[in-house]
Amino acid sequence: MPESVDAIEMQTALLRLRRISGLPVAFGGLLSDARHARIAELNGAQTTALRGLVISAGSGLGGKSIALSRPCAVTDYHSSRHISHEYDMAVAAEGLRAVVAVPVVVRRKVRGLLYGALREPVSLGDRTFDAAVAAARDVEQALVVRDEVQQLLAVTREQVTDPAAAPAAWEDVREAHRELRALVPRVVDPTLRGELISVCGRLASAAGARAPKPRGVQLAPREVDVLACVAAGTTNAVAAERLGLRPETVKSYLRSAMRKLGAHTRLEAVVAARRAGLLP
Repeated sequence: MPESVDAIEMQTALLRLRRISGLPVAFGGLLSDARHARIAELNGAQTTALRGLVISAGSGLGGKSIALSRPCAVTDYHSSRHISHEYDMAVAAEGLRAVVAVPVVVRRKVRGLLYGALREPVSLGDRTFDAAVAAARDVEQALVVRDEVQQLLAVTREQVTDPAAAPAAWEDVREAHRELRALVPRVVDPTLRGELISVCGRLASAAGARAPKPRGVQLAPREVDVLACVAAGTTNAVAAERLGLRPETVKSYLRSAMRKLGAHTRLEAVVAARRAGLLP
């Protein structure tokens, strides 16, 4: 079974946190509701004492970070007077002393929690804080992308792709298709990415059903992405920014797509791609 975006992104973020900060232990998880986070991923841990631990807002170091919606740290977890000590047993079992907790905040709402820790009581410096915040931001961006994808899929999943639909409705379909195509490279979860690509294909093929399809036309995914941007009237520079590519790369993909479609202009390429069922 494919790993969810939660696990994949959290694992990647924890690995980055350890690599950049030099901390030997990192762990974290997402919130199950507004007040509780479950520790689901461990990196560098010697025991499983922390796995599955549910952190409540206001309790312990992580709970304090959730409640304040900002990073919090202690030099020595066990002797700290600035936190409550509901989780001392699990922390002691792993042998942790200096700990930093950073919330993952999406649109002013705490959605997750990351920790970095040492097994010695030392003061954590700016480098450690910066690395922890950067790792939390990675997870934040992944959640933002997932939210955007799920919102777009909710709009398009049940949409009836009627070849006789009004032009205004087709513009909505085309806009959703462009946004989904632009998000594909940023989606980590393979299951979600597969559904996204499938929906894009259905939206595109609906347009192709309205006209005879040229035979044997196949474009690379990035060529379709570029054409979707071109269809929206964007310049190469804007398309590059949306897709995370260099303008020269966008130009190269566009030239290749035009050649395959037998088009001499950008407009001809868009029309041909729609007839081929590659764009809605």
